[in-house]
Amino acid sequence: MCGIAGIVGGAPGSVDTQTIHRMCQAIVYRGPDDEGIFVKDGVGLGMRRLSIIDLSGGHQPVFNEDRTIWVVFNGEIYNFPALRKELEGRGHRFSTNTDTEVIVHLYEDMGAECVQRLRGMFAFALYDDRNHRLLLARDRLGKKPLHYALSKGRLLFGSEIKTILSVEPGLAQVNSDALLQYFYFGYIPDPATAFSPIQKLAPGHILEFEAGNIAVRKYWDLPEYGTYSPSSEEECLEELESRLAEAVRIRLIADVPLGAMLSGGTDSSTVVALMARATRHPVKTFSIGFRHADFNEAPYARMVAEKFGTDHHELILEPDVGETIETLTRSLEEPFGDSSMLPTYYISCLARKHVTVALSGDGGDEAFAGYERYRIHLQDRSHDWIPQWAGRWYRQGIHPLLPYRVPGRNLAYSISLPWQDRYTEGVSFHPFQREMALLSRDFVGTRQPLKLFREYLDQAPAHDPLGRVLYLDSKTYLPGDILTKVDRMSMLTSLEARVPMLDHVFLEWVTALTPEWKMRGGSQKYILRKLAERVGVPKQVLDRPKQGFALPLGHWMRNELKDLILTIMLDPATLQRGYFEPSGVRRLLNEHFQGRRDHSARIWRLFMFELWQRNFLRSFESRGFGPMKDAIPVGGGIG
Repeated sequence: MCGIAGIVGGAPGSVDTQTIHRMCQAIVYRGPDDEGIFVKDGVGLGMRRLSIIDLSGGHQPVFNEDRTIWVVFNGEIYNFPALRKELEGRGHRFSTNTDTEVIVHLYEDMGAECVQRLRGMFAFALYDDRNHRLLLARDRLGKKPLHYALSKGRLLFGSEIKTILSVEPGLAQVNSDALLQYFYFGYIPDPATAFSPIQKLAPGHILEFEAGNIAVRKYWDLPEYGTYSPSSEEECLEELESRLAEAVRIRLIADVPLGAMLSGGTDSSTVVALMARATRHPVKTFSIGFRHADFNEAPYARMVAEKFGTDHHELILEPDVGETIETLTRSLEEPFGDSSMLPTYYISCLARKHVTVALSGDGGDEAFAGYERYRIHLQDRSHDWIPQWAGRWYRQGIHPLLPYRVPGRNLAYSISLPWQDRYTEGVSFHPFQREMALLSRDFVGTRQPLKLFREYLDQAPAHDPLGRVLYLDSKTYLPGDILTKVDRMSMLTSLEARVPMLDHVFLEWVTALTPEWKMRGGSQKYILRKLAERVGVPKQVLDRPKQGFALPLGHWMRNELKDLILTIMLDPATLQRGYFEPSGVRRLLNEHFQGRRDHSARIWRLFMFELWQRNFLRSFESRGFGPMKDAIPVGGGIG
């Protein structure tokens, strides 16, 4: 695990070691153990290394035998032992014991198609000196990040945006379309970023840069949903257990201490159960809890730890949440509105005191339909009989006449929509923008933040309604929110997180399962819960309501964070930027703090945006890089 950065395409002598070093220093926390840089003829590759495999011999960049191919790599290739044996059988000579080196030799044989053979999480940059070609590649699900920008004929790339901005601050041109997507979803979906000239390389894609031209193409996608139904539940369970056990087992390869994040939910508990079976020594497990009883999952995690005899570490928190938020928003290059980043950060801090690698249960909800919104979506399909003309008549003629506080007003509006719009409305900020006008008209304009989501629903390789929304979330919410959160929070503590439920071989099999194996009789994650029971996860854990990474956000916002939120959100500098409609923001805050409605999630999203403005963008200015170029046509500058 590490962070990578580089520049390709300059004239000889235009890229120097110091420039690449500056890019690497921007992400030193991603790899505190080592730095590697190679510069030649207008090409520079750099990396920061967190040593996991071949601790003494894994220095990067890694070369092929004649040093005409160089690679910097972030991630882990779990099938590298088999690939290495195959490549050595074809005459390739290895100089290290790292997984990184298989990439250069695979490329020699297969070119860019080498990514098809890699099983793991990865983002890498490979330079082919003979053909003067750069290859960037990102893993299939987006576990590892990779960003790029074209500037003055040169391609700049890096694990995080700050690597690029550290040497090309002029690329910090705020992307208003992407920021509107943030407000709607709480994150910026791939491939956009908060800065117009900078792009994310989307999951399952490669980029080739040659002679000043960029070519991006998809190399992988999820297979068709719902094409396979085992003949019996026992057959399904046997195959599920075998496949998930393998995905867990191959993620136990490491030359450093390894453990697991244990929330006490179905997914992480199942992973720990399979880890305990695959190892001879007690698994190191980590959990956190809060003193607020409604948000303390630690007793369930403790129950799982006792069941499987783990070496368990638990921390009950009373955090200085304000200080933590300040720390995180100074590091995040884009606004990020998922409050569960806080417990993810706290558990990463705890785990890093004991291990360098930790497995997690992330991905189970998107694979096995674990979110409540999937059940609601299937129930809502019962409204599809309503003619579209009748829905339009209600939305245009009746709804605007109903007073704001009429019970069921928003539910009726949602029911009147076509099913695609009904689902995207449910996962977005759109109902609150429609009802409360929180964002300014000049900012929203004619932009269509929901367009990308509708396109994914239309393109989904699924004929059933559940498969379509699972595909949408796997392309948007999973990489944009869940995996971004896991990567950024774990890497801030120099911890490598591995996610066996997102092993692509395993996920392809799960995707093909017909929907009744994922949701049956209103029971979500049906077959995964059966597996958890089969491998010994305690019944009390399986029968409790789903919480995710719960935290007392509402309590904090009405107590510890109240003064800070009101001070910042009502600051004229905040309200005059041009993003917010001041009257809408004031009404939102009044309703919440007077106890009329719980707007915690909405306020948090706006609050995190403003802290990003102050703590990342303004700090960028203070380091001497000049003002951000803001695309908003109204309002003040950076406050």
